Amino acid sequence: MDLENQKRVLELSEKFGKENVVVVLGASEAETAGLAAETVAAGDPTYAGPLAGVSLGLAVYHIFELKEEVDADVYDEQCGMMEMVLDVDAIGAEVKTIRDQYSKF
Repeated sequence: MDLENQKRVLELSEKFGKENVVVVLGASEAETAGLAAETVAAGDPTYAGPLAGVSLGLAVYHIFELKEEVDADVYDEQCGMMEMVLDVDAIGAEVKTIRDQYSKF
């Protein structure tokens, strides 16, 4: 997760309260999704950004995990093609592992 997005997540969690923020990821690889999930839940593991050492404990999901929560036409238009070519199960499992381990909300 780039430094600007880390800053946005931190500011939003401060403005609205950690319990009111849900982070939805769209990374195309499980490892990348897991790293981003860990960053918003446990803090930046690279110690390079605004979330270095900041454990927000935010709820974090990958968009693939929320398919049933999104309008079907919108999901198909925005995610349908990627869902067919990416390892959806591995991505979802990686994010769920981080969420189960670190998310407090």
